[in-house]
Amino acid sequence: MDIPRIFNITESAHRIHNPITPEKLATLGAALRLEAGERVLDLGSGSGEMLCTWARDHGVVGTGVDLSRLFTEQARRRAEELGVAGRVSFIHGDAAGHVSDEKVGVAACLGATWIGGGVAGTIALLARSLRSGGVILIGEPYWRQLPPTEEVATGCLAGSIADFLTLPDLLASFGGLGYDVVEMVLADQDGWDRYEAAKWLTMRRWLEANPGDELASEVRALLHSEPARYAAHTREYLGWGVFALMPR
Repeated sequence: MDIPRIFNITESAHRIHNPITPEKLATLGAALRLEAGERVLDLGSGSGEMLCTWARDHGVVGTGVDLSRLFTEQARRRAEELGVAGRVSFIHGDAAGHVSDEKVGVAACLGATWIGGGVAGTIALLARSLRSGGVILIGEPYWRQLPPTEEVATGCLAGSIADFLTLPDLLASFGGLGYDVVEMVLADQDGWDRYEAAKWLTMRRWLEANPGDELASEVRALLHSEPARYAAHTREYLGWGVFALMPR
C-alpha cells in the first residue's frame, strides 16, 4: 500500500506537501486559536509538519493518516525531532473512509480531497470524526483567474476548467453544503515556488544517484518540462488555500 513511486521521489525532501509555507502553517494554527490538549485528525498527513509543529507550539494531540510509507516514516522522525512523539501518532494507511475512534476538535484534509471523492465527500467524511463545536479544515485549489482555454487548465495539471472553482465560488460552495467559513489562509506564489521548485533539485540529485533506475527517464522528462510548465500555467492561474468550516 503506497502512493505512486514518482511522488515519493519528487517530494522526498519536502516537509510540507502542498503550497503552504511553514510561516503560513503557523499563521493557520494561531488563527484557529488552538488550545493545549485539542485533538486533531489529519487525513493525508504527508510528512506530518502540521501536526508536529502544532503539537510543539500549541500543545495539541492527534493522529495523521497517510498512504505514503516514506512520508509516514518522515512524520514519525519529525515528531521525535521536535519532542512531540508522545502527543502525535502517524498511521501508514488509506485515509479514505478513516474515522477517528475519539471525536476531535479539528478534522483536516489539506490537499487530498480525492480521499472522499471530492470536496463535498471529504467534508462529509471529516464530519464523522468531529465533536460538537469543532472545525473542519479543507485545503483545496481554486482558480486565481479562469484559464482562457482547456489547454491552459490541463497545463495546470487539472483535468479541465470545471475541476476547480474561483475563490468566491469555492467559498459560496461551502455555504451550500451547510457550513460557515470561519477562517482561511491562502497560499501565495512564493508558497507555490517553494512547493514546486523544490522538486527540481530533488529530481536532479536523485537522477545523479540513480541513473539506471526504471523511472530515470520519467524523472528526467519531468525535470526538463516542469519549470516552464509551472511558470506558464500553475503559477499564474492556480491558487490554493486552507479553509476552516463549522457546520451551521
